[in-house]
Amino acid sequence: MHSSFLSHAKGRYFWVALALSAFSIFLYVIDHPTEPPNGGTWLGYSLGTIGALLIVWLAYLGKRKRNFVRGWGTVKGWVSAHVYLGASLLVVATLHTGFQFAWNIHTFAFALMCLVILSGFFGIFVYRTYPTAQNELKKNQTIDDTFTQVEDFEAQLTRLAAEASNGTKMLLNSAIERTVIGGGYLDQLLGRDNSSLVLDGRVVPNSDQDSALEALVERLARSEGDEHKALSQIVRVFNNRKKLIDVIRKDIRMQATIQVWLLFHVPVTFALIAALTAHIFSVFVYY
Repeated sequence: MHSSFLSHAKGRYFWVALALSAFSIFLYVIDHPTEPPNGGTWLGYSLGTIGALLIVWLAYLGKRKRNFVRGWGTVKGWVSAHVYLGASLLVVATLHTGFQFAWNIHTFAFALMCLVILSGFFGIFVYRTYPTAQNELKKNQTIDDTFTQVEDFEAQLTRLAAEASNGTKMLLNSAIERTVIGGGYLDQLLGRDNSSLVLDGRVVPNSDQDSALEALVERLARSEGDEHKALSQIVRVFNNRKKLIDVIRKDIRMQATIQVWLLFHVPVTFALIAALTAHIFSVFVYY
């Protein structure tokens, strides 16, 4: 039976993370320091050491995922550990601070850690939902297969347009030539469609191919005889092409979201390690 990384080994790392969090809370509650709780007490140093080791170990997942053939464990197991122990780090690191925050490198490192963990939660959502959604959209085909289908529909439209009026031919050629798929990162991320259409001598937006389809439907309503038959087929094929383009655009948007997440999560992780190093160095040198 297939199981996700969240339920790997019957949730082994969930229970490990829960036990670590509970034990940290227990120590914090029973501790009675002679000064306000902070990272400089025996408990603060202990939890800080655990937290630092967790950060370095969890950061290793990136390298581990690219080298899953050799070494202990599986990729799924490491991802499961990464998720649950990363979440427990919020508890461990917060108790390590003793809820003492200020404008300094220590709080900055803590803030970066929170950013990494919270962005990791979003990454869980992305990797849990997007691959399945993309496969369902494309019906388990590759994106190249979908583009090929679009090209086939466009070839059909070109053949069908030979039996239609010059106005219909120009409309179809304009809609096909001015279709924009992808664009810049922001266009991909927001799913923006910058397609346009020359209609009645004017360039008008053709987002989601709606303007072109509406114009074809209007021509269909006014047509008769052989032209009506040709336009009926054109509208049907054009609508199928429109649906596939929508599939491609949604797939690109989800892929762009994954890429943007990586462009945020990975650099912030390196920034966290740098800040953690500065935090540890300053503690042992100046305190």
